[in-house]
Parts: sequence; structure tokens; C-alpha cells
Amino acid sequence: MKGQLIFHSIDNYKTYTGAQYEKLDVSYQIFGKELHTAPVVVVNHALTGNSDLISKEKGWWKQIVGDNKLIDTTKFTVIAFNILGNGYDGVLIDHYKDFIAKDIARIFNIVLHEIGMKNLYAVIGGSIGGGIAWEMAALKPEFIEYLIPIASDWKSTDWVIGHNSIQESILLYSRHPLQDARKMAMLFYRTPQSLTKKFKRTKTANGDMYNVESWLLHHGKKLEARFTVEAYLMMNHLFTTVDITHGKSTFKEVIRPLKSTVIQIAVDSDLLFPKTGNIKTKEVLDTLLINNRYHEIKSADGHDAFLIEHEQITNFLTPIFK
Repeated sequence: MKGQLIFHSIDNYKTYTGAQYEKLDVSYQIFGKELHTAPVVVVNHALTGNSDLISKEKGWWKQIVGDNKLIDTTKFTVIAFNILGNGYDGVLIDHYKDFIAKDIARIFNIVLHEIGMKNLYAVIGGSIGGGIAWEMAALKPEFIEYLIPIASDWKSTDWVIGHNSIQESILLYSRHPLQDARKMAMLFYRTPQSLTKKFKRTKTANGDMYNVESWLLHHGKKLEARFTVEAYLMMNHLFTTVDITHGKSTFKEVIRPLKSTVIQIAVDSDLLFPKTGNIKTKEVLDTLLINNRYHEIKSADGHDAFLIEHEQITNFLTPIFK
């Protein structure tokens, strides 16, 4: 049934760090056209996301994916994986440092191969989802027609690595790990300008706290109700390890064989992935004569703009998905 959670087992998997797993259970959902009847689009979720793209209650990208939306489920088969250990499917990883982002990309590619995918029309994802999309393409450079990373890059920035180091400390040592980690992260996902515009130093109705404090507490409690510390540690660690040059010398060396058309979408106010990194990536792609385009979301909302500025994303990508 389309939209149902599907599990696929991988036996005897050895991670890039050398850890051996007898069995990994990987889950995904399929939306739109039946498998093998239409072009396939893989959508990779962000840090606290999951495979639920379009449900009325919790679908996190229903403005982009669905019947007659940008990624039109009347025309495409859409596959959305759960990143191993995100907990949405009940699967958690105890030793989260056994894995790196490249493992997740390889696992996705293995499952896609084993369910009969010869090629993909597109792989799209925001934040860590975009990083994993880069990793998938680097591992199988002739597999994906359109590679579309949004608010991300082929490697984690120093800002991301530093941010995630503090997140890990909070998750390991705080009295309220999920709440506190999420509250801290929300400040980095937005910008000072965004929060000033939204709250203007106003206080709650009873005057006991600033509205920005109430907003952060709301997001902390909301995540606490649906996430686990184990899942957050796993996802946070994976985000730190995005780097398609792992085991190789340079980005240019790794990306030279790529046959995909790369469509980068940056956010002009992103703190985690400043647009300058994407522009430098474009320069390398241009040098290698790899088909690519660069688009820029204009927003004061920072990194989270990829979850907010649906109209801009739709305008950029309509020529790809029309």
C-alpha cells in the first residue's frame, strides 16, 4: 500500500568505521505512482524529520510533494527513507559513532538497488538530507539524473561541527537533554533578524516570560514528545560527518566522474551553510564542465527557510519537475 512503512533488511553490513552489523532494518515509504511505472524521486529528510512527507497531520513537506504539487505524485514515484536510527520506525542505534553519513548514503543505495532501481530521476534533500544526497551521488556517479541539495553542502562546515559538538554535550549531560538541545538548535536554525521580526521583545499574555522564551520551550517540549536522546545523538553525529571526500584527497577528485545535473539551492541568511560555500562548489563544478545551476532563497529566516519558503523552491525547480 502506498504510504505504508516498508522495511528492508541488509545482512552483514560493515560500516566505514569497521563495525560489523549482522542485520540492519531500513524503512521507507513510497508515494505516488507504483514502483517501476514512473520516474523515481528520492526525498531525504532533515535532522529531526522522517519519511512522512505528505500526511495531513504530520507531513513535513506536503507543500512540495503531493498530487499536483511541485513533485507531483500523479507523475512520479516518490521514495522517502528514514535515516537509520532516527527512531521513527522504532529502530535505534546504541553505538551511534559506528556510522558516518556515507554509511547512510550507501545503505540507501543498497536498498534502491535491491528493489530494482536502475536509475533515479532526482534525489532532493535539505540540510543533512542534502548532504546525504551528495554522498549518494558520489558513491554512484551515474545513478542520479538531478542532484538537488538545499541548504546544505557536500561537507559539514566548521560552524555545523562546532554547533553539533555543543549539542552532543547537552544531550549527554543536561537534566533535560532533548528540550535543551532543541532550544539551542532553534536559535541556529533562524537568525537574529528573524527572531526580532517575529517577537519584538514582547512577553506572553501573563507576562511571566518573553515570547521568544515561550517559543523555544514549545519547540523543546514538542521534540521531547516525539524523539529520543538516542535518535538525536545519532542524527547529530551523522550531520557532523558529511564529507564526500572521506578517504579521498579532494572534492574535485571525487566529483569528476559525476554525471548528474547538480541544482544547488542556498539560503542567503543561512548560518549553518553560508551561500559562499555553495558558490565555491559551483565554481569547481563549472571547471569540471559538470552541468549545474545555483539558486538562492531570499529570506531572513536562516537555515529553516528551506522548510518555509515553499514558493521560492517551487519557482526554482518547476522546470525540473514539470
